[in-house]
Amino acid sequence: MRALVVYAHPVPESFGAAVRDTVVAALGEAGHDVRLVDLNAIGFNPVMSADERRHHFDQGVNEVPVADQIEHIKWCEMLVFVYPTWWYGLPAILKGWLDRVWVPHVAFLMPAHEGQNIRPAMQHIRRIVVVTTCGANWWLSKWVGEPGRRTLLRGIRTLAHPLCKTLYLAHYKMDSSTPESRARYLTKVRKRLARL
Repeated sequence: MRALVVYAHPVPESFGAAVRDTVVAALGEAGHDVRLVDLNAIGFNPVMSADERRHHFDQGVNEVPVADQIEHIKWCEMLVFVYPTWWYGLPAILKGWLDRVWVPHVAFLMPAHEGQNIRPAMQHIRRIVVVTTCGANWWLSKWVGEPGRRTLLRGIRTLAHPLCKTLYLAHYKMDSSTPESRARYLTKVRKRLARL
């Protein structure tokens, strides 16, 4: 499969970088064609300008500011998000990427008539994977509702193929993690992605 890895972490030497490298290597070893988009490294601007918002629904015009990123999401069959969960949600740069790149007429089609819903336009995406770290423990993350997980595995998933499969791999209690727990997590990620 053509796998797009979208990575969001501002610190190059973070544990997140080790997770990213593990993900890219495991997917490559499994025979997938892998592209990496490191949002911080490319200096992606997550802020939607007033002009972008004014033209958000204007087909073609809304694609111009982020044409390179739109090409990536049109190319992929598998979407893999690698990021730290902060405040139970997505880092701002990743949320901004969704806001600016997943635009009408690209990611979804607007309703044709009153009373209709939007229609998915990313049906070439057949798998969505989230690989994340969470400072909180499992039960607290669940209690809060895991908004980042829901955004990607429910919200973005609705725009993908009807039979799109999902996978969520999290290292909880990252704030009190040990070298051993982090090594176990990387092994788990490698093994799970090798089976995709």
